[in-house]
Amino acid sequence: MVDFVSQEKRSKIMRGVKSVDTKPEMLVRRALHRLGYRFRLHRKDLPGRPDIVLPRHNLVVFVHGCFWHQHTGCKDGRIPSSNTEFWVRKFSANQARDAKHIAALKELGWRVEVIWECQAREPDSLSARLTELFARND
Repeated sequence: MVDFVSQEKRSKIMRGVKSVDTKPEMLVRRALHRLGYRFRLHRKDLPGRPDIVLPRHNLVVFVHGCFWHQHTGCKDGRIPSSNTEFWVRKFSANQARDAKHIAALKELGWRVEVIWECQAREPDSLSARLTELFARND
């Protein structure tokens, strides 16, 4: 299917898609901070540059967008109806890269957790999930 905007306009739109400091990531960071946890951000020396790193708890957290990482069962994790072949390849590559990074982090001894964008939108369940993560570590 033909794109409705020019290639230049599409490039500008895609450049505007943030990869760090996204709204879901900020929600998770604020919730962690409210719970009293301190963390590092986007450590370049770790595979996949995890969004949040809690060295004291040997924990890394990825905050994944439901669309870009295809959250199964989520309404936001659907494949677009146009240019389907491209999107299937794109999402498959994203998921393979995610699995590779998670495996590498686990091999280095890190606990790895993924928090989905839709989960970050619910403050009470997010706080409960984060509290449970640290309870398992104790």
